[in-house]
Amino acid sequence: MTRAALLVCPASGKGRAARMAGSTAAALRPHVSSLTQLVAHDAEGTLAMAREAVASGVDLLVVLGGDGAAHLGIQACAGTSTALGIVPAGTGNDLATAIGSASVDDVVFGTRKKLDLGRLSTGQWFATVLCAGFDSAVNERANAMRWPAGPRRYDLAILAELASLRSAPLLVTTESDTFSLDATLVAVGNTPNYGGGIPVCPAADASDGLFDVTVVEHASRSMLMRMLPTLRTGQHTEHPSVRTFRAREVSLSGGNGWIAYADGERQEALPVSVRTVPGALTVVGR
Repeated sequence: MTRAALLVCPASGKGRAARMAGSTAAALRPHVSSLTQLVAHDAEGTLAMAREAVASGVDLLVVLGGDGAAHLGIQACAGTSTALGIVPAGTGNDLATAIGSASVDDVVFGTRKKLDLGRLSTGQWFATVLCAGFDSAVNERANAMRWPAGPRRYDLAILAELASLRSAPLLVTTESDTFSLDATLVAVGNTPNYGGGIPVCPAADASDGLFDVTVVEHASRSMLMRMLPTLRTGQHTEHPSVRTFRAREVSLSGGNGWIAYADGERQEALPVSVRTVPGALTVVGR
């Protein structure tokens, strides 16, 4: 049987994770040989508990929370034999969607599979999308907003950031090419979605050993507003101002102080460098 730890991030989803903790633990217990329940109240504590659980030899680390909590779980599980399960209870839940986990049943009855990860030169891992530019500014604003919950928060943050929209010189370097662009945003996707279900890199596949990179070149406010509805469908890649390509390694520089976000979490100002690490994470999902 499986030795498991349940890592609860009670603030996720404005307290939703805290409300789900008891029922989630009760649903897991009949299916594992042992279950340790851990409750963390900040990011530092979450990461420390996740690493301690993995070091203790658990077979499965189940994170009850959102993408931020899952991102911390990834830091502990990447490159180990411990599988990561997610019971989504956050705002965006993009990683849970990517691995096919919508409930406890998907963790209990799902299958184990390998997932590629991205890794920054700082050593940080990410599973979904690294972005910079307009979209990272949207992330900063959305994270500071108290209302509303869910994808609608990102929609409102997008509208607010349009008021200060500016393009910037961006240098994108891959293992084989260099692109010098006047860009509005760049997204490096291991999986397709960010921001609560926006398929910014719609063809990204976390099992192909490659990033899908989407760059929106210089765009006026009116052009970007016309493009925004197509982001929800992935059709933005057909716009003449959008460039897409695939790469194993990507370095981003310039951007006039752009901040990189990965898995919805703040990383560092450009320049940043990332590379794919195939099969770095074991996950459980449908």
